[in-house]
Amino acid sequence: MLDRLESLLDRFPVSARLLQGGQVGGHWVPAQAASQPLLHLLSQGGVELVDSDGSRLRIDQPSVLLYARPRDHHFNIDDGLQVPLVTAGLRFEAGEGSPVADALPSPVCLPLADLLGSNAVLGVLFEEAFAQRCGRQAMLDRLFELVIIQVLRTLMENGQIQVGLLAGMGHPRLRHALVAMHEQPAEEWSLQALAERAGMSRSAFAEGFREVIGSTPGQYLQAWRTRLVQQALRRGQPLKRIAGDVGYGSEAALSRAFKAQTGQSPREWRSAAM
Repeated sequence: MLDRLESLLDRFPVSARLLQGGQVGGHWVPAQAASQPLLHLLSQGGVELVDSDGSRLRIDQPSVLLYARPRDHHFNIDDGLQVPLVTAGLRFEAGEGSPVADALPSPVCLPLADLLGSNAVLGVLFEEAFAQRCGRQAMLDRLFELVIIQVLRTLMENGQIQVGLLAGMGHPRLRHALVAMHEQPAEEWSLQALAERAGMSRSAFAEGFREVIGSTPGQYLQAWRTRLVQQALRRGQPLKRIAGDVGYGSEAALSRAFKAQTGQSPREWRSAAM
C-alpha cells in the first residue's frame, strides 16, 4: 500500500535549517518570524505566545509550535524562568503554493508528548542543540525534518484537522483516493474509479469528499495538477513534457486548464514567478 505522507512529501518536500538554540527569558521576539515559516521546540512550559493579531496562547508543557506561513509573533517567558528553546527555519517546496503549507493551520501548537514516536528523536535533538559537536548543524536540520513528519502524522492520526487535505489524508477511506491522484495525476480519474479506490459508493464518496476536503474530486484533481505544473515550470521543464506528465493531451489543453485555475497562461505565470 502506498504511503499517504510519502506520496505527498516526495513531490512537495519540507526542509529545515537550524536558526538558534539556547535559553530564552523575558520578552523574546524571533527575528525571522515575518520572513519565513518557523518551527519552535520548547523543552518546558511557562511561556505565553502572543500573535500579531493580539491572540495569546498559554504553553505550560514541553511543546512544538509550527508557523507554516511567516507571521510576526513573540514569547513572554514567566518571571525568573529561562526556557530552553530551539528554532528552525522551514522551506516548503513550491513556497506559498505548497499543498503541505496550505493544509496546515498557522500556528500549530502540540505538546511534545502527543507527537507519535517522537521521544528518541526529541532526546537527540535537544542534546545536540545545546552541545557544540562537529556536524551539529547538519544533524539538527535532519532531526527537525523528522519532527515535521511527526507533526503531520500526529495531526492526521488524531483527527485534529477537520477540513482540507490533512483531514482527507487522515480519513480511513478517502485517503486511498487522494494517494491515487497524488501518485498518478495523469490518469483520467473518473468519480467511479476514485470511489472504488476508497471502497465507497459513488454517492457516498462524492458527498464525503466535498464534506472533508472542501471541493469536488474533479476540482481537487485540477488543483493538484496545477500545483505540479507550477512546480515543473519553476524547474524550467518544457510545456510539452509537463503536459504529458500531468495528464493533458497537448500544450494547448494544459494552457487552457492552467489559465482557468490561475488566470494566467503557463508562460505568463513562469515570467512572473521567476
